[in-house]
Amino acid sequence: MVLSDSLQRFLLDTARATIRRTLQGLPPPDRPDPMDPDLRKPAGCFVTLHDAATHRLRGCIGRLDASEPLYDAVVDSARRVLADPRFAMNPVTLAELPRLDIELSILSPLRPAAHPLDFDLLNDGIYLTFGQRGGCFLPQVARETGWTKEQLLSRLCTEKMGLGPLTWKNPHAKLQKFTALVIGPEPFESPAPSNKPQ
Repeated sequence: MVLSDSLQRFLLDTARATIRRTLQGLPPPDRPDPMDPDLRKPAGCFVTLHDAATHRLRGCIGRLDASEPLYDAVVDSARRVLADPRFAMNPVTLAELPRLDIELSILSPLRPAAHPLDFDLLNDGIYLTFGQRGGCFLPQVARETGWTKEQLLSRLCTEKMGLGPLTWKNPHAKLQKFTALVIGPEPFESPAPSNKPQ
């Protein structure tokens, strides 16, 4: 998906406002009216929060499927990132926001891979399923970790799916791939937010 710079900025600011308002016990920001047609297009989306100083993950939640408009997917993922189960004992707080970076990943539709190694290591995200289990890594994971394809798949099996590291080699394991428009990372506290897309 191609989005103008102003729409990218608007979506990032919408995610920020949604997170802040959720932590304050308030509803998400009002939907823009009229809404830009690009914001109405269905798309998957992930919202990621990192500690700015240590780059330690503080939340990453989203959806792979393009079942709702992009604007709604961003708001939903921004709200749900605060409930990332990995941080249930140490959730993000309002006071912590100035120390965080935020990043959005707007996803392309999933495409089947011919075999488990049929993906571009630096540009594709991957979604692996085996039986009732599934897990994904966004495209930036390989770039940030320096893992090989095999390491990425093994970590996906163990860390995201709770399975053995070589499960990806099983003929019943199915891989799908996707690309992402990555917006950010940027400091959570930014200059004056935009109220509507230009």
